Formats: sequence, C-alpha cells, structure tokens
Amino acid sequence: MSGPRVLMRRIRELMAEPLDAQVRLDQIVRSIAQNMVAEVCSLYVLRADAVLELYATEGLNPGAVHLAQLKLGEGLVGTIAATARPLNLSEAQKHPAFTYLPETGEEVYHSFLGVPILRAGRTLGVLVVQNKSARIYRDEESEALETVAMVVAEMIAAGSLEGLQRPGVALDLSRPVSFDGAALSDGIGLGKVVLHEPRVVVTNLFNEDMEAEVERLDAALGILRVSIENMLSRRDVAGEGEHRAVLEAYRMFAHDRGWVRRLEEAVRNGLTAEAAVEKVQSDMRARMMHMTDPYIRERLHDFDDLANRLLRQLIGRDDHAGTDNADAIIVARSMGAAELLDYRRDDIRGLVLEEGAATSHVVIVARALGIPVVGQVKGAVSMSENRDSIIVDGEDGSVHLRPRPELEALYSDKVTFRAKRQERYHSLRDVPTETKDGVPISLQMNAGLLVDLPQLDAAGAEGIGLFRTELQFMVASTMPRARDQERLYSAVLDAANGRPVTFRTLDVGGDKVLPYLSQSPEENPALGYRALRLALDRPGLMRTQLRALLKAAAGRELRVMFPMVTEVSELRQAREMISREFKHLTRFGHVMPKRLKVGAMIEVPGLLFQLDELMELLDFVSVGSNDLFQFFNAVDRGNARVATRFDDLSAPFLRALKSIVDAGQRHDVPVTLCGEMAGQPLSAMALIGLGFRSISMAPPSIGPVKAMIVELEAEKLSEALAQQLNGSQLAASPRQLLVDFAEANGIPY
Repeated sequence: MSGPRVLMRRIRELMAEPLDAQVRLDQIVRSIAQNMVAEVCSLYVLRADAVLELYATEGLNPGAVHLAQLKLGEGLVGTIAATARPLNLSEAQKHPAFTYLPETGEEVYHSFLGVPILRAGRTLGVLVVQNKSARIYRDEESEALETVAMVVAEMIAAGSLEGLQRPGVALDLSRPVSFDGAALSDGIGLGKVVLHEPRVVVTNLFNEDMEAEVERLDAALGILRVSIENMLSRRDVAGEGEHRAVLEAYRMFAHDRGWVRRLEEAVRNGLTAEAAVEKVQSDMRARMMHMTDPYIRERLHDFDDLANRLLRQLIGRDDHAGTDNADAIIVARSMGAAELLDYRRDDIRGLVLEEGAATSHVVIVARALGIPVVGQVKGAVSMSENRDSIIVDGEDGSVHLRPRPELEALYSDKVTFRAKRQERYHSLRDVPTETKDGVPISLQMNAGLLVDLPQLDAAGAEGIGLFRTELQFMVASTMPRARDQERLYSAVLDAANGRPVTFRTLDVGGDKVLPYLSQSPEENPALGYRALRLALDRPGLMRTQLRALLKAAAGRELRVMFPMVTEVSELRQAREMISREFKHLTRFGHVMPKRLKVGAMIEVPGLLFQLDELMELLDFVSVGSNDLFQFFNAVDRGNARVATRFDDLSAPFLRALKSIVDAGQRHDVPVTLCGEMAGQPLSAMALIGLGFRSISMAPPSIGPVKAMIVELEAEKLSEALAQQLNGSQLAASPRQLLVDFAEANGIPY
C-alpha cells in the first residue's frame, strides 16, 4: 500500500472534479483498489427498504451493479451493516455469515475487508476490498478504508447519489424510523426536526498541512480542557451531586489518552481536525450503541457532548436557538427550561428528548406551555437531520421520524379528530357527572406542581384526588424549606377554591431518588426503603411537611393521605405524629384547619387482609392501582417482557378491588382510586361497575371518561359484572364482557 495520504490526495482530487455521481463512485473504488493493491473494491448503499444494493465495483462483474442485493444482516456485507462493525477475514467463505452471490463472480476471492459507511452513528452502506490470496489486512489499511467511507457518507448525506437510485426506492438516509418513548406531556405535533445544539456538519475533510492540523487539534483540546475546569470551579456547580459527577467525567474524558491518540492518528492519515473528531466519534457511537449496559450508554452521551464541544471550538461556532424555526419539533438529548424558552413558542410543535422525565424542568415548562413531549427516545438525535419530517405523539409516547405519507395523513386526521373530540369534551365540562340511571361519579385530577393547577378548571375536575407532594422535592436542587412547602400547599388550596384536595405525604426513596437525601443503593427499590417507611424513620422530614400542610390549610379542610402503608401499626404511628403537630401549632396560636381528614393509600396487597381494622382508623382511603397491580401480580410494569402479560381487568384483581369497596361501605369510609385504570374509559367503566363512585386521573383523561359515564347505566353494568366475577370461571377476564356491553349500549370506550 502506498500510504493513506496518497489515497486521500487522490480522493480529494476526485471530489473536486466535475464528474457525475456514478463516474465518481467508479473512480473512487478503482483508486482504492489500486492504492491497496486489492483485486476487488465494492461499494454497497443501504436503501430505505433495508436492502444493500451494489452501487459501484472494481473487479467484480460490472453487470451486477444496481442488481446485486443483500438484506440487512445477510452475508458478510449485511452483517457489517447490521452491526456497524468492520470485518477483516483471510478466508471469507469460512465465515458463518458468508453468502454467495453468483452474479458478482466473487467466488475466487479469499481475503475480505469490509467497513461500514457511517454518519452520526447511522450505517448508510458498506465499503469492501477483496483479494484472491489469503491475507489479513493491516490496521493502516483498515483505517484508510474507514476514512474513505466517511467521504462516501457525506456524498450520500448530501444527496449526491439520489440520481442513481431506482424509481420508488429511496436511500436509507430517508428511511422512516419509529421510536417508543415515555409520554411526558400530552398532545400531538407534526412538524420538522430542529436539532437543539445540532451536530456540526464537517465540510472540510482533507488537510493540506498535517502538522498545522495537529497543532489546531492540540490547541482546541487545551481550550476545551480549560473550559471544563472553569465549569468545575463555578459556585453553582461546586456542591456534590450528579451534575458534579458528570462534569468530573468530562474532565476525565477530555484527558483520555486513547481518545486523543485516535484523534491524532486520524489527522496524520490526512483528515482535518474537525473530520478527525467526527470520524472517531462516529466509530465510537457505532460500537457503543449496540451495548445494553446503561453505564456504557451514558458514557457514549458524555463523549458525544465532548466531541460536539470540541467541534464547536475548532470551527468557532456558538449556536443559539434560531427564530426562523417554523413548525419546529425540537430534538435534543436533554435541555434546560431556559433553553426551551429561547425558541419562539408559536414555532414549537413538540419536543423529543433522549433523556427526560416527568420531573425534568424542561418538561414542566413544556407542559405549562401546552407543548407535547416524549422522553426516553434513545437514538433520536443521531438518527435525525435538521428539517426531517417528524411526528410526536404525547398520548402514547411514540415518535415517527421521516414518516411515510400515509402515516402523516393518518396523524393529520387524528389531530382533526382530536380537536373535534376536545370540543365534545369541552361541551360536557359543566354537565353533572352522573350515569344515565342517575348515579353521581366524582371525577378528580392528579397533580403535583403549580403548573398543573390551571387544568382544574380547564378539565372540569371536581377536585384533586392526588397531589403528589414529592414532586416539589424532586425538582428542587436542595431540600425545600418549610416555608416553601407551606407556600405551595396554600397556592394549591387557593386554586382549588373550595374543591377537595388530597395531599399525599412525601413518597420518596426507593426509585425516587433525591440527590440531597443520602440513601444506600437497593436491589429492588420499588419494594424497599421508601414512602411512609422512610418517613417514620426520619420523623424530622415528616413533621416539617405535616406542619406546613396544617398551616397552609388554616380555616379550610385538609385531607392528608399516607402512602405505602403495609401494616395498621404504621398508620397508628403516622396518625400520632399528625396529632402531635396539630397540638403543637394550636398551643402557639396558629389557626388550624376547620376539618382534618386522614386517609391511606392502598398499594400493598397485605392490606387487603387488614381492611376492617384499617377502615376504623381512617376518614377515607384511596387505591393506588398502579403499584397495587404490580405487587398483586408480582410484575414489573417497567419490564416490557411482562408488563403486558397480565390484564388489569383480570377477575382476581377486580375481586381485590371489590373487596376494598365493600369494606369502605361497611365502615362508611369513602373510597377513591388513583391510577392509570381510572383514566382509561373501559377500565373506569369496570370500576364504576364494582362500586367506585370517585376516581382520580390525569387531566386529559377526564373528558373521555366523562363521555363514557354519561352514556352508562351503572346498575345494569354492576349486575352483568357481578355475574361474571361470581361465576364458575373464577380466573376469566371480564374484558370482553365490558367491550360487548359498551358496544351494545353505544358507550364510547
């Protein structure tokens, strides 16, 4: 091999010549074969239908160009494309993935070197060299082939090959991709991708002066390291916490010798400093994207961010959110609330985050602005290009990138239908919530932050059936002071304007980690040290919150509910604690709530065998159906393999819920259910059939559930449901019965 720099010089010349796309590709593969003393060089491009098509070859049958095809994962070429990893083989035909294509005439070739054509971690094709003699290609040969593959990737991305594709067949660059994420803010958005802090597009690939490029790279690395040191010394990030660990990791990675060595090698092989950063990071992303270890995946995000910082330093770019982003759906790994506000609200149609949770600051702001948000969409940034078409479905947590026209049309219809449906729900807002046969049902909403409160009136909720007090703690960087807690609770009661509000005391610990609250790691956090268990062991935390609640509700009704009660004895301790705080504040002359009602959340199956004793101590109970279902069936709702295995309308689970309703009726204790079941019309119908007369749900669910209720005859349903639950098929699910009942009676479900 006469050296990668000679090959790079020849490729640069070819890119500068006024050639049509096919001629340029033919010249590229010929130059590679000559430079590497290879008898074959072939280029395959990945199409949108997941088929690799031979686009150019030197050495194979030229008649096979645009005819030879391999499916993704088929043969050596398909394996490289599927894994985004190179293959270097001395005897290609002995590899288990080898597939013979008779039209190419490649059976006489033994050695094989293939590399993926990558851009932003996405495989766009495969570049291959072959020889008749058995040999292992040297590392510098593989490196040179990968560098040329990077040039070809830019050709594909720039649309230079579009004239070569067959009618009706698109390249993979435009292939539709769908993601399943977490629905964080309701709504549907159709628009165009706007990458937040978009990937820097490297246009100058080849260096003219290698030593000067090495100096540029070293200088940029030095400035990058100084900027990280400056971040670490800032007062607002000086404390301990996850943010500190991330910045410390940046510092470590910026000094990583392996990373720096690979960057310098790429420059010495003929690339500019910018192209070297892009190539090394694209290689790393392709390797690490297939790993399932969450630690490794998080490190990939760190290196991605570091590479983008270095690229911006090299080209002197300081990106800011633009003002010309009409129909924007912002795609980001993560972003701060202030960064979202840099965009014009009228331009934003949705937000897609690779990270993100319901308590992320940016999600809270987006929810307040009515922007649909889907989080936990892994790979969204690397798979997207600016101005790609995209759909965000904040109802079911799906994202559709570069959707097919028929899917876009379907979603356009869905948006129209949703608007009409919302008009119907709005018309029902002030209509009394009662069934056709006159049974009143209380529909309340779940909330946790001030931004949720406008939904009380907008959705027509009769109160707040579950106010998650822990959210204030989860969005704060330090422990909220007693005064801050009191101010929040008072504002909630003001917004409710006399409607009932049920405050659930702090439900943290376990999987709801507070960075400022020290806690040991747990193997099974959902069943661990959390909620009331933690609060009883740390009475200072509970006492402060109870005192804030009592003071905030001065002269008003206060409803306090304790979560994760497992034994009646725990409830007695909690009641004693609230009694002491009541007496303490009374002694110091504070105005007390005019009524104090104490309740418990039934989430632990063990409480089903203590119901009578429990009811004697309570003014109300609320069923936490999400956790109760999970614990009742020993199923992890976050595990996709088992999450849908068990039906929340199964007869055993419905009987358990019925036992709670019956116990409440025996002791004249009102029973409410909070959870996903309450917000699903068919499940809510089942709850009413069981005897629930109060349910609490996310605000967007109130309209659909109310539309179901006003068409329902509760007594008729109760009789039909009772017959099935008390029948001989004890394990059968009544789901089909409910569907048939709804359809026979014209009930929307």
